[in-house]
Amino acid sequence: MVIRSALRTVALAATGLLALAGAAACGDDGSGADPDRVDVVAAFYPLQFVTERVGGDAVRVTNLAKPGAEPHDLELNPGQVGQVTDAELVVYLAGFQPSVDEAVQQQAGDRAFDVATVQPLLAATAGGHEHEGEGEHEGEGADHATEEPGAEEEHAEGANGKDPHVWLDPTRLAGIADKLAERLGAVDPDRAADYTARAKALRTELEALDSEYTQGLKTCQRRELVTSHTAFAYLAERYQLEQIGISGLTPEDEPAPQRLAEVAAEAREHKTTTIFFETLVSPKVAETIAREVGAKTAVLDPIEGLQPGSTGDYLSVMRNNLGALKTALGCS
Repeated sequence: MVIRSALRTVALAATGLLALAGAAACGDDGSGADPDRVDVVAAFYPLQFVTERVGGDAVRVTNLAKPGAEPHDLELNPGQVGQVTDAELVVYLAGFQPSVDEAVQQQAGDRAFDVATVQPLLAATAGGHEHEGEGEHEGEGADHATEEPGAEEEHAEGANGKDPHVWLDPTRLAGIADKLAERLGAVDPDRAADYTARAKALRTELEALDSEYTQGLKTCQRRELVTSHTAFAYLAERYQLEQIGISGLTPEDEPAPQRLAEVAAEAREHKTTTIFFETLVSPKVAETIAREVGAKTAVLDPIEGLQPGSTGDYLSVMRNNLGALKTALGCS
């Protein structure tokens, strides 16, 4: 891991120098192609969504993570490092994508906006499961969640031991939009009022989505959701659900046999009818648990990225998630 990190740092330094040296001659790479729009780089899809909605036609947004790709493991190529170098604003979430963090540190300077700084993040946990008497105080649920073997390694995948999946709480995403409008206004003062107005409009949509979730999940037979990827702590905290995660924050983590047995036991205890898996990774672990307990599987999308050719967006995928949750939890 140390060797890999060192090699990545050397590669970023070299490609950054090439990008700086060739910036003036790279008019066809898209950077600076439209002097009337602010050139913004977004690290992955939810940040692209909020930037496009707040920026409107005043911004040109480049998403570093391609559709269908799992963004945790993104490795930047020289062209992408050049995009970070040339951008007027880089919107990212520190701790989520190590290669982006390194590129931002070396190339972006004060042109970077870390959305993890907008509000305190929840503590990263391995399983996300709370036991009776824990999480009694708002905002403390994740801090008191049961630790599983390997939790220290999984914590390293978060933002300094924090859960990065903040966008799955629509109200937190609205706060990010407000701060992003301020940053765009600082870059482009002539249109600052427009950015503020669009952020306000997006907040209205996100608050409506929040109301749909609150009402839709108000009365349910169960409040436990079993997920293959422990990505839903923000959603669970917001809507008084209990997340039982099979693997940790990194979806490729292989859960230990002991953890699989524990999750199966909890699923039986709560009469779980659905084991959730996500769109960008294999469903095999979820299918294993489902067979063990006689449940079915369904998609619960952490919205880290869209599928190639998708016509949906953050709002539509969140509503699809709500429908899946209502069915799985027996909500009326």
